[in-house]
Amino acid sequence: MKEFRFRIFIIVAFVALSVYLLYPTYADYTNNKEIQSTVSLIEKNIKVSQPTISKNKLESILEFKEDSIRVADPSIRENREKRVKLGLDLQGGMYLVMEVNTAKLLENLVKNPDDEFKAILSEAEADARITDENIVSILAQKIQAKGKRLSRYFGTIRDEDADIITKLQEQEADAVSRAIEIINNRVNQYGVSEPSIQKQGARRIIVELPGIAKEEEAKRLLQGSALLEFKFAREADFAIPIMNRIDEVLAGKIDTSNVKDTTSTKDMSQEDFAKLHPFYSIAVINPQSPYPDAFVKESNRDRIMSYLNRPEVQNVIPDNVEFLFSAKPITQQEGENIFQLYMVNKTPELTGGVITDAQANIDPQSTSAVVYMNMDSEGAREWARITGSNIGKRCAIVLDGGVYSAPRINSKIPSGRSVIEGMEDLNEAKLLEIVLKAGALPAPVEIIEERTVGPSLGQDSIYQGFTSTLLGFFVVAIFMMVYYKRAGTVADLALFFTMLFIMGILAGFQATLTLPGIAGIILTIGMAVDANVIIYERIREELAVGKTTKAGIESGFAHSFSAIFDSNITTFFTGIILYQFGSGPVQGFALTLMIGIACSLFSALVVTRLILDWMAAKGLRINL
Repeated sequence: MKEFRFRIFIIVAFVALSVYLLYPTYADYTNNKEIQSTVSLIEKNIKVSQPTISKNKLESILEFKEDSIRVADPSIRENREKRVKLGLDLQGGMYLVMEVNTAKLLENLVKNPDDEFKAILSEAEADARITDENIVSILAQKIQAKGKRLSRYFGTIRDEDADIITKLQEQEADAVSRAIEIINNRVNQYGVSEPSIQKQGARRIIVELPGIAKEEEAKRLLQGSALLEFKFAREADFAIPIMNRIDEVLAGKIDTSNVKDTTSTKDMSQEDFAKLHPFYSIAVINPQSPYPDAFVKESNRDRIMSYLNRPEVQNVIPDNVEFLFSAKPITQQEGENIFQLYMVNKTPELTGGVITDAQANIDPQSTSAVVYMNMDSEGAREWARITGSNIGKRCAIVLDGGVYSAPRINSKIPSGRSVIEGMEDLNEAKLLEIVLKAGALPAPVEIIEERTVGPSLGQDSIYQGFTSTLLGFFVVAIFMMVYYKRAGTVADLALFFTMLFIMGILAGFQATLTLPGIAGIILTIGMAVDANVIIYERIREELAVGKTTKAGIESGFAHSFSAIFDSNITTFFTGIILYQFGSGPVQGFALTLMIGIACSLFSALVVTRLILDWMAAKGLRINL
């Protein structure tokens, strides 16, 4: 057995790793069944106790209960994040192709447009819809064909046509980037799990929203313009008493009879402190900071929002304030993202409609990355009044409910030109520049294609795909056992390991399983035993010439390796090409096919070889 130890160790390690990676998928499936069972029981009880309750109110209560269950146990969220993801065709949801209307962008950028320009722009817009060429190039060609310079409508009289075209193309590309940023923010705020947002071509955006039930609401969300707001962050003397009251209300809902009686929090265990101070146990205030901002781990964000949405907590929060998280993590602690929680005025002092431009740059004095933003005349007047009367206060810049920055107002700003500091580098400043511009996005986003996959259809696809996979597996397994007897059983065992390794790899890389991906797995089942067939036929030939079982196995594997490798490597290269140049469904098929080829080779050349060598060493008869 000593000569088999290394191979046994490798196989056991791969099996253990695959089981470990697949466990969250199993746990998530079990959790969902238990949660649905609990929610169904709650629904029955509510209908019995409140027979006249409206459908919308019932759905709202059930949704709140389900969210509460998921937030209460962090392992539920962790398992869901680590499971094998399901694609749109299996989970159900929405598939949208959206197009940024850059013709509207040019309408807003043009100076002194005449009827001829409007006619040319309409022609360019029509041509752009049927070609891959961007609308700026088409418009420029049509204007030049009329014998006019582009400076007649864009830029200044000193600008050359080539320079104007370059600037317009940059603004066109920037408009698409801003649209993607807006959609990303809104999808995340909407709470869609595992969304996919990709740019296609020059101005199209592919959006996949698995699990969406309210299609019209989602479409309105995606097509709406970004909401940029300037809100004052509340000071500590106002915010801290409210937070204390929230903490007291939450603690009143928890049984604290078994908490150790002590007046010092230093002597408390974390469990006791969490019972006495449920809010402050997960929303940490920096005692050294003059600001009342709380710091919350990413894993506790949902729990904080669940606390704040409770009716008894809402009663102690003034109607004119709200809590908002930072749009991105501000730091990391023990490998986990930390977000900042602000208390801000609910009514904005100013909205993003007044911003005319934003520009990321390096401050020549501090050499740090900053963002300069300009406002129109009305916004400049209002901004001067706001900043002049609120010196020393912080103004939070909020986009779609996320706080991007909360700078302190140091002086009155009369010109409408402000500077935002605090970015780590120019890339972050550029991102904030895009976000600020998104507040006054000049190019509307239109839905040009829409497909909806119902959850029942997705469940049918899962059932049919699973049934097809099992049927294919058993048909191949039975054939191998009938044709190759005991050696066929060994091949079936190797086939089982192949399936386990494929699913383990998909789970490990958090890949998305689609219907074409299932087709790739089914194809792999047939291809997986192909290597065993080649090996067995070669071993049969070696045994027929009088070689011993051990010698026949060694010779069979040695002489069949080149044929197995050639056939699989050519198929693998085909999979690479399909993955590189194909779209979503084709990529899903190619990915599972390539993973299947690698796993089937390992099973045939390592697992099958180990079992046959062990059988030969034990003197067992290998019936082919």
